[in-house]
Amino acid sequence: MTTASSTDPSTVTAPASEAAGLPAAVESRPIGVFDSGVGGLTVARSIIDQLPNESILYVGDTAHGPYGPLPIAEVRANALGVMDELVDSGVKLLTIACNSASAAVLRDARERYTAKYGIPVIEVIQPAVRRAVAATRSGRVGVIGTSATVGSRAYEDTFAAAPDLEITSVACPEFVSYVEAGITTGPALLAVAEEYLAPLKAAGVDTVVLGCTHYPLLTGVISYVMGADVTLVSSAEETAKDVYRALATHDLQRTDDAPPEHHFVATGDARQFEALARRFLGPEVLSVRHVDHVSAQYPTGSLARITPEMIAAAQGASARPRISNFVGAPVTGGPGQ
Repeated sequence: MTTASSTDPSTVTAPASEAAGLPAAVESRPIGVFDSGVGGLTVARSIIDQLPNESILYVGDTAHGPYGPLPIAEVRANALGVMDELVDSGVKLLTIACNSASAAVLRDARERYTAKYGIPVIEVIQPAVRRAVAATRSGRVGVIGTSATVGSRAYEDTFAAAPDLEITSVACPEFVSYVEAGITTGPALLAVAEEYLAPLKAAGVDTVVLGCTHYPLLTGVISYVMGADVTLVSSAEETAKDVYRALATHDLQRTDDAPPEHHFVATGDARQFEALARRFLGPEVLSVRHVDHVSAQYPTGSLARITPEMIAAAQGASARPRISNFVGAPVTGGPGQ
């Protein structure tokens, strides 16, 4: 976890039981932003830009991510586990800054946190779809995402409200690996991009939805392959607008005179996360601390956390080895490693 000041983090959080009653101090609590890795920092960046007085509590579940290649049941278990702990920590709003998690748990999250605790839940799929519908000129729209997102057909379901559009979806799983490795240029990445994006060029799309929050970090290569006439739609700015609307609607905007504090938690290798976060987000990231669980840093909540045993059951017989939660564990996989 990082902090943008020396203030004790416990002074800016409160139990979820208080959040349900929306006491006077609730507007001072942080916005919870969650992703399986560094991609959600693009959303955090837009929230900070559009809402500079708001505090952010960002969780990168790098011990269990990226979520894209995982079965939906495992994505759901991991995502709800982290969000339970964010709600326990006292966040005033949840932002699911991960397309795979949005596709897997959005309805559950709104029932679990909005209906029970009154905590708004914002995700990244609907904002991107709205922007793509407004941007397309020909009605031919491409969607690129992780295997989990594309396989869920969440974008096709959301685009169904605009039946005149022709949607072409392509899974680009290696893009996340490149971003997580800090690689955003080079001939190897270009070759992968040309292979992935060939079906979209063949379909003649004029708009491409970047259906993973990691992908805006690859807009250079994607735009180069697709051509200057193709509009790239990132959900980050549109999601931040939805966060603004939710805060205004529920009268949750922070009015404190003190500077906001931004906290960053990594469940996996904190050093690797910190290096990438500083590169992609900027000076707001002072340092990153490792925690096995968010509740280890914010032991205030009462929700029953989804346990490792439940996740193991979701994995089933083909369970994959888990990445170590401890700082200093060797980093495996990814391009160039």
